[in-house]
Amino acid sequence: MTAHSQPSRAFHGNAPVLQRPMLALGLRLASAFVFSIVLLLVKLTGDRGLWLPETLVWRQALPVLVLLVWMGVRGDWGQLRTARLWVHARRAAIGTAGMFLTLGVVLVLPLAESTVLGFTAPIFAVILSVVLLREKVGPWRLGSVVLGLVGVMIMANPNSSHLPVFGLAVGVGAAFMVALVSIQLRDLGRTEGPVTIVFYYSAMSVPMLLPVLPFVPQGYDHPLHHDATGWLLLTAIGVLGLISQLLMTAALRFGRVSSVIVMDYAQFGWSLLWGWLVFGHLPPASTWLGAPAIIAAGVIIARREHLRSIRLATEAMAG
Repeated sequence: MTAHSQPSRAFHGNAPVLQRPMLALGLRLASAFVFSIVLLLVKLTGDRGLWLPETLVWRQALPVLVLLVWMGVRGDWGQLRTARLWVHARRAAIGTAGMFLTLGVVLVLPLAESTVLGFTAPIFAVILSVVLLREKVGPWRLGSVVLGLVGVMIMANPNSSHLPVFGLAVGVGAAFMVALVSIQLRDLGRTEGPVTIVFYYSAMSVPMLLPVLPFVPQGYDHPLHHDATGWLLLTAIGVLGLISQLLMTAALRFGRVSSVIVMDYAQFGWSLLWGWLVFGHLPPASTWLGAPAIIAAGVIIARREHLRSIRLATEAMAG
């Protein structure tokens, strides 16, 4: 086998976790597809007058119930055992804020545009590595950051009112939080299984969201007063959100962030399709010009990170 195809090992607690790059890519691709459906359903709930915080509560509460039933049937309560509750709590706080922005942006922007803005996450990952980790950034990654920012400026199109400033801010903020969450997941994945990570994320985020439910603004349907379609949408968001989260977490367990994140770009194609089929929306020229720049920047960053991780691993083995 070549260096690219030879499975490597990372440690899961005291036991090694086999790194399976192709499986990780497939899991991340499946996660991107399922999550594109979640975003579509969230946009539909917004059109039906459901309040976003309530949607988020059901998005997180249903996975907790499903996982508790699943572990109870299997008698596998050991998956709740963890020595890193504080790290789970920190991930839940960051993830809840990120989820609010990630799901909220589709209510103020078209699906395709909100998805593309999410692809700026690798750009923020590079910036965070410089600011927080004091890493040196070479010309390729620096150029990619500039290219991605140019893509965002093209999409913003100051001469057009296509994308509101508020929507752009929410989309970019969501991408920033995704970059933080990816770092958290990779860290947790070294000692925790996917079910453990998803369970504590969902269980800890529900109490953060529940206190706002009594304060439903006028113009939104009150919780518990939805029709059958509304409840069906909320249930589907919760179940599909769980599936997407498990797939994404498993992908980060079996593969490097810099490798698997490339699969997220397939989500743009699905968002284009759902936006056209369901809402009759096709992006304007500014999106078609800016999106390739953002996607290219992310791919270059991911590729450079992948090559860098291979080089470091090779040097460690040689040393």
